[in-house]
Amino acid sequence: MTSGYRDIGVSGYRTRSRCARVGRRAAVGAMFAIAGAAGLMARQSPSAQNDWPTYGHDAGSTRFSALTQITTSNASQLKLAWTYHLAAGTPPAAAAGRGPGAAANQAAQGDAPAPARGGRGGGGGFRASEATPIVVNGVMYLPTPYGRVIALRADTGQEVWTYNTEGGAPTNRGVEYWPGDSQNGPRIILSIGDRLVALDVATGQRVTTFGTDGFVSMRDGIENGFTTGQLSLSSPPKVYKNLIIAGARVQESPSLGYAGDTRAWDVRTGKLVWRFHSVPRPGEQGSETWQGDDWKNRSGLNVWGFISVDPALGLVYLPYGSASYDFYGGDRKGANLFGNSIVALEAETGKLKWYFQAVPHDTWDYDFAAAPVLFDVVRNGQRIPALAEVSKQGLVYILDRRDGKPIFGMENRPVPASDVPGEDNTFKTMPFPVKPAPVARNSFTSAEIAKVTPEQEKFCTDLLASDGGMHNDGPFTRYGTTASIVFPGTLGASNWHGASVDPALGLLFMNVIHLADTGKMTKSPEGARTIYARNGFNRFWNPANYWPCQAPPWGEMLAINVNTGDVAWKVPLGIVEELEAKGIRNTGTMNMGGSIATAGGVVFIAATNDRHFRGFDSRTGKVVWDTVLPTGAYATPMTYQANGKQYVSVVAAGGGYYDRVTGDSLVAFALR
Repeated sequence: MTSGYRDIGVSGYRTRSRCARVGRRAAVGAMFAIAGAAGLMARQSPSAQNDWPTYGHDAGSTRFSALTQITTSNASQLKLAWTYHLAAGTPPAAAAGRGPGAAANQAAQGDAPAPARGGRGGGGGFRASEATPIVVNGVMYLPTPYGRVIALRADTGQEVWTYNTEGGAPTNRGVEYWPGDSQNGPRIILSIGDRLVALDVATGQRVTTFGTDGFVSMRDGIENGFTTGQLSLSSPPKVYKNLIIAGARVQESPSLGYAGDTRAWDVRTGKLVWRFHSVPRPGEQGSETWQGDDWKNRSGLNVWGFISVDPALGLVYLPYGSASYDFYGGDRKGANLFGNSIVALEAETGKLKWYFQAVPHDTWDYDFAAAPVLFDVVRNGQRIPALAEVSKQGLVYILDRRDGKPIFGMENRPVPASDVPGEDNTFKTMPFPVKPAPVARNSFTSAEIAKVTPEQEKFCTDLLASDGGMHNDGPFTRYGTTASIVFPGTLGASNWHGASVDPALGLLFMNVIHLADTGKMTKSPEGARTIYARNGFNRFWNPANYWPCQAPPWGEMLAINVNTGDVAWKVPLGIVEELEAKGIRNTGTMNMGGSIATAGGVVFIAATNDRHFRGFDSRTGKVVWDTVLPTGAYATPMTYQANGKQYVSVVAAGGGYYDRVTGDSLVAFALR
């Protein structure tokens, strides 16, 4: 059998490094950062340090592992250890014949899933997945897109148990773990459709004392008087002490529907403990940012991404999305709190502590979705508890996590006004961090058209001239009554996958794409509440090859020094083989999925639609390991140690927003 995996010599990938002398960090800065990391990682036992017990590794979503077996010196020796096929035991034609045990460990002998064709959500029998597994005490847990939750031996990929969700869709991006208490055993927490469920970690069976027969309805209390509506979790909830804290996935249109409130339930009983109104009611803080009855029954303003917690401060940090409908605010005049905000609540009570709104009265769909990453900033010899929120708009907000104040300053800068009738033009400025500088393209001129091939130049020139000619007015260009090119687009410079951090180095790692949306606002049918609507989701690219229409780079990986706010290094992320063959290099590619950092000095990321899985030197951005997967891996990897060996694992299921090849592989790599 031929393997679907191909190791690439690291010299075959060219990098450009900026300010690579990160290793000369002042000793006092490293000392402070290590102390802060120790606090955030909450006194883990030696066995716990081998695990990856929650989506972001720890309460502060650092996605940083203290494991050091894999280093920059030996990462090039990583080899495939085992593969598990997520479609095992399900009937898609492309996976026929694979039963639950037969899928495990095949790729160690060279087998790999044959790619199938399909768009986002999968095709050819396979379905896309953005899941990141967790590992606790040598057992791996994750949801599959085939209506199953699975537990595997972390050292072999062999099944321990399977829970069938009986037709309901499990939380897409992962599950959460609760360690139990003196009277209750450990549990796996996730959603299946519109219900929370608790599973026994040993058996995979529902814990029937949780809610009703193991289920808690998430619809209760947020229906706003509607009898139907979309409701689920697209990302796993967060467990803090005995609480399950979760947002909701609700509709983006029409404007009115289920509320996007954040709630906390008792992990033992399923009883509701607190609820935070994401659209403040009259008399509540933030209600003044809504006019009249515009707040009533408003949907959106939800946490559909990831939640972080600071156990020492007792605060939970929530990244909120925009109000519905995303692109027209004529029926919701005002700043619309708590849309597009980082909100800090007292974790045990749900009481508001502070908030920071990045995009008042959003009409771009610039949701916050990434987990706020918690770390310490060292300035003038002082250690500041901080968080970083990376964003669709290509801005990185570094805030004091005690009060939400910007650490490097914030400036209100002018942005274009809207020409859409009825729109609220009160907001003539938007807050921009003084540092870090924008990490993604936010403007475009016709001189910057992509000329990588004559065919691409012609396609993009014609696209630019279409619909009467498209225009870009700089950062926060509006979707108006004439066709606009908006950088970044709705997929964002960054999205739900966010960032990772090495707290000892003081470096924040993130991947970005440089991709615009195009479109304009058109009048809605008579009688519609939303008087104007955007004319579809169109990208500023060639859909035949997913190459953007502006000059490269199209995807990049970068590190930010959190103690100075400066970019430490930046390199292209991804290659286009067709262009490489023509001598056109350093283009980068479209990417979706996050990075992880390790104490061994390696940052791992897949994400790119060239289907590579790479390891970067944390200090320089140099590629130290590169392998090719059978499909793209549009998920965040993780690392753990089992039976004395460190593994790096990622779900490679393909599909996504810009890849037609799908598969069903969960892969794990280790040193020989």
